[in-house]
Amino acid sequence: MIYVWLKALHVAAVLCWSGGMLAAAVTIAAHAARADAAGGTAMIETVGRWDRRVTTPAMLIVWGAGLALAMQGAWFGSLWLTVKLGIVVGLSALHGVLAGMLRRLARSDAAVPRWFSHVPPLIAGGATAIAVLVVVKPF
Repeated sequence: MIYVWLKALHVAAVLCWSGGMLAAAVTIAAHAARADAAGGTAMIETVGRWDRRVTTPAMLIVWGAGLALAMQGAWFGSLWLTVKLGIVVGLSALHGVLAGMLRRLARSDAAVPRWFSHVPPLIAGGATAIAVLVVVKPF
């Protein structure tokens, strides 16, 4: 019974984390695309607060609940889980980059690197790959 509740908590946290990352990535990309990127920090500050209050705690819950599920399922050593964890590590690092950029943009008019426009599809692709790995367990 605890397994089902842990899985539900994990899935809910994944939705909050990935949604928060997408919101941050799209906000940063939109801020960079503005012709007058000076100003417009109210949205950056709002998304930054959301990131600190919701997205980051959700990421921590994802890690905690996910590792607990992997232990309960005795999945450590499975290739699908190893690949999934690699993607999750990458998304966690990307979340740190997004959070840092939100802080820099809130403090000043920092330049946003051009590659930030590719971050939203990267997040969506990572989430899709994880979903396939978890549901299909192809290897």
